Amino acid sequence: MVKTKSLAGKRIAVIGAGWAGCAAAVELSSRGAQVSLLEAARTLGGRARKVAVKQHTLDNGQHILLGAYSATLALMHKLGIQMDQAFLRLPLQMVYPSIDEGMEFIAPKLPAPLHLLVALLRAKGLSRPDKMALARFSSTARWMDWQLNQDCSVSELLERFDQTPRLCQLMWVPLCIAALNTPPERASAQVFLNVLRDSLGARRTASDMLIPRQDLSALFPEQAQQFIQRAGGIVKSGISVKRLIPDRQNGFNTWHLECHVDDAISTQEFDAIIIATGAEQASRLLNDMVAAQKAAPLPSFEYESITTCYLQYPPSVHLRRPFFALRDQPEQGHWGQFVFDRGQLNPDQAGLLAVVVSASHQATDLGNEALAKALALQLAAMFEMPELAQPVWQQIISEKRATFSCTPSLQRPDNQLGLENCFIAGDYTRCDYPATLEAAIRSGIAAATLCLS
Repeated sequence: MVKTKSLAGKRIAVIGAGWAGCAAAVELSSRGAQVSLLEAARTLGGRARKVAVKQHTLDNGQHILLGAYSATLALMHKLGIQMDQAFLRLPLQMVYPSIDEGMEFIAPKLPAPLHLLVALLRAKGLSRPDKMALARFSSTARWMDWQLNQDCSVSELLERFDQTPRLCQLMWVPLCIAALNTPPERASAQVFLNVLRDSLGARRTASDMLIPRQDLSALFPEQAQQFIQRAGGIVKSGISVKRLIPDRQNGFNTWHLECHVDDAISTQEFDAIIIATGAEQASRLLNDMVAAQKAAPLPSFEYESITTCYLQYPPSVHLRRPFFALRDQPEQGHWGQFVFDRGQLNPDQAGLLAVVVSASHQATDLGNEALAKALALQLAAMFEMPELAQPVWQQIISEKRATFSCTPSLQRPDNQLGLENCFIAGDYTRCDYPATLEAAIRSGIAAATLCLS
């Protein structure tokens, strides 16, 4: 391991105020470092942030957190976030608008694994062979301790476990795409099992679904900003770091950061840095140093998009539940996989529905107007509510590089590349989880811990 000096009380820059950067900055601040959190955008949150749409504050993408997100929930508790106000907490469920076209699977509030057994017995829309296949999958995965000798695709895993076509279509494929944002034929079975291990295979509350009531920036990044500033740290948005310059003093590296704010250029010095941008931005910043100091280069990733379509209806329009799973059938023009009734999360958003399309490259090829129309028609058909075909207004928001493609045996970098007093953080670093908010939080805390070790 690279030799580092103790950095408690030292000046540390965190570049990037997404969830990983905010987590790193909070951890550093809580342990006595002098933190400067620098963000190129005007809004904190990275790929999970608020956006202004038609005089509404929405998110750049609809998210669900899990009760298994231990690092995220612990950090929010440290910040004093009131969880019952921040989230709508629901038991694990997969409910479709119609039993004929889908299923209804809802876990009761019973100790694990009894909650899953009762949910399976009560499930509607699944035949006896479907239920037996689901029980077989769960028992075999537990017996294997959720570990594979060799990674494979989720599709291959489901075939190996003799899962029925209907169960795959209604349960496993939607869960895979929601968790990994990668189609099952290309998704890592081991990472999928990791998520199932910590949710379905753990205590009951770990499988709970937490839907944010607040916009994503207010939910965590803005709370982190206040914590950092109270600890004496600095948070700056609209500042872009263009160049990293190592400077060796007293046997240890310090770092000069060339920063651009509008048309002004300045240089700031720090004892250590954590690069918490996306992988591509981090690679550009590190390229020269990696080659010169023979450190491990960052790998290149392939990416998946996520699209959220907001459809505004009159305030009287609402769904029976806060969210539903949807059957995506592209051949029929049905692209949506989940729909959320935002009015049941926030009364100020009555009549607003958010439809999520994960791994959405093909869907976005339609164009925003055509996709929004197709999604509205899908809702009208699936809920048998003709009025849903005609929203008052619509807004498509696509994150083209929302997550990396979580493929089998993907090699992800460590937080420490071998550059002195320089670390990386992000959901793409080595972790059991796919590119999720929990992976970002864990990475940020890990980078901060290494920085101060």
